[in-house]
Parts: sequence; C-alpha cells; structure tokens
Amino acid sequence: MPRIKLEPEKSILLVIDIQEALLSSIHEIDRVVSRTSFLIKIATLLDVPIVATEQNPTKMGGTQHTIAQLIAPPLAKMSFSVCGCAEAVDAISESGRKQAILVGIETHICVSQTAHDLLARGFEVVVCPDAVSARSLERHKLGMERMRDAGVIPAHTESVAYEWLGTAEHPHFRDALKVVKDHAE
Repeated sequence: MPRIKLEPEKSILLVIDIQEALLSSIHEIDRVVSRTSFLIKIATLLDVPIVATEQNPTKMGGTQHTIAQLIAPPLAKMSFSVCGCAEAVDAISESGRKQAILVGIETHICVSQTAHDLLARGFEVVVCPDAVSARSLERHKLGMERMRDAGVIPAHTESVAYEWLGTAEHPHFRDALKVVKDHAE
C-alpha cells in the first residue's frame, strides 16, 4: 500500500452528495454530517480547496443544510463519479492539487467510483471512513474494503487535520484545536 504524507498545499477536499433526500436511509448519518463539517472547517482554515457535488439535485434535492452553510454552492452531476462531472474535473484540475481527500455518500457507489477514477488519473486518494457511509453498514464496509484494496488510504478526519497541521507550532493550531474540541465525538 502506498504511503501518503498529507500536506494542505497539495490537498483538495471532495464533499460528495450529502443531500437531504438521501439522509434518512444512510447508516449513522449524524456522524457523517458532523465529521464532514469538522473537516470542511479545518480545510477552510488551512486554505485547502473544497469541491462539493450533488447527485441529480433536481430529483434528489440539495445538500444537507449544516454542510451547505460551510461550502460554496455544490456542482450538479448525473454520473456517480465526481470525475464524470466536467465542472468538478475542471475545478479539481485548476486547483493543481494531487492529493484528494474524500467524504460523503454512498461509500460503495459515488465515493468508491470517484476514488477509483482519481487513482486512474494519478491522484493520491484518501477516504475518511468516519465521514462516509451507505444505506447499511455492510455496504459501507464493502465499499471501504474495495477502495483500500485498490490503493486508497483510509484516514480518520482528525488524522487528516493533524497531518495537515504538522506541528503544534502551526500558526492556525489554536484555531484548529477549537474546531477539534467543538466536534469532539
């Protein structure tokens, strides 16, 4: 398995399809929303670009309200993979970043297909198991296993945050620590 050292200046955060219409059927959705919100706040603090998507929003509705307040308007997509959305691909390419951190739903469909497509495009891909889920724990676990087998690195959102910070001497450490405490599990 590849070794990845996450750096904020090399990273981009992808927030995949956390939409109101899907929430009621997703396993442990409160955890996903909380941990995604946490990582969005840390990414914003450290100037890590964020690209968010919505799957067929005319039928599936918009992004969950807590998350929607933290991000720029999401990009609409019909493909399951974020890489099937030209606007998202452009935003990712324009960022110049080659480390993609994935959060969202569903683990075994949109998150997994995005991860595989990004690997094929030469990205280092990290998925945060605490900020992704599916309609059942089994689907989530199978999606995580498949991605890991393909070379995607699993990392807890807090691990990503502290790796981006690198040191307690980081100029944003105190602000980040407040976000950590505000989102204590």
